[in-house]
Amino acid sequence: MQEITKDMLIGDAINIGNQEAICKTLLEIGMHCFGCAIARGETIEDAAAVHGVNVDELVAKLNEAARS
Repeated sequence: MQEITKDMLIGDAINIGNQEAICKTLLEIGMHCFGCAIARGETIEDAAAVHGVNVDELVAKLNEAARS
């Protein structure tokens, strides 16, 4: 399985692995990005910066969710 990286677009990251778990992880930290048009043009790193979230911790959580 491909790994989610901080330079990956949110919309692309959601399509890797368990989509439901990835979206739930984003929701839990206040990111509703997957339902937004910006998800097709914003990277995980960009979204983390806007939401004040540590990007490395977020990527680790997203990869864990993707594998679940």
